[in-house]
Amino acid sequence: MKNFEERLKGGHPNSLGNTIEIVEEVLAENKHFNELFNCYFSDDEVVRLRTSNAMKRICKAKKSILIPYLDQFLTEIAQIDQASTQWTLSQLFEMLEKDMTENQIEEAKKIMKRNLVNHNDWIVLNETMATLTKWSKKDTKLKDFIVPHLERLTTDGRKSVSGRAKKMIAQLEKD
Repeated sequence: MKNFEERLKGGHPNSLGNTIEIVEEVLAENKHFNELFNCYFSDDEVVRLRTSNAMKRICKAKKSILIPYLDQFLTEIAQIDQASTQWTLSQLFEMLEKDMTENQIEEAKKIMKRNLVNHNDWIVLNETMATLTKWSKKDTKLKDFIVPHLERLTTDGRKSVSGRAKKMIAQLEKD
């Protein structure tokens, strides 16, 4: 046991704390990934935030470590009501798309559609719009779903959200 949960606690909530060090340990010894993954179930939201950050870093460096956990991301992790977890899922789904089964992709779409409809966090909305827009270029049903939501978000009071929605609409019109 590397005691990742304890090592991810504390400090300023927006800091990485020991995240980089832990990512390096997991990349060096993949057998420790499960312990890090289980930090998603911590009662400490900072631990969960840093766990999400670690997942993105590990996925970029060696995504094969995450692939056996895809079903758990789609079921257990998707149920975590924390913005950082939800925006990370959108990013991971985009990075792992080629490694996902059709059923996993459909489940990922359901999760992101739910977030696009129900979430108010600006990063969740931006990351979800980006992945769904990319995926909708080869899925007309998804495109039919996303366009009205993108149009709705063009009037969002937050410039990053409205600007991203306009950019996503322009991308879809281009294709």
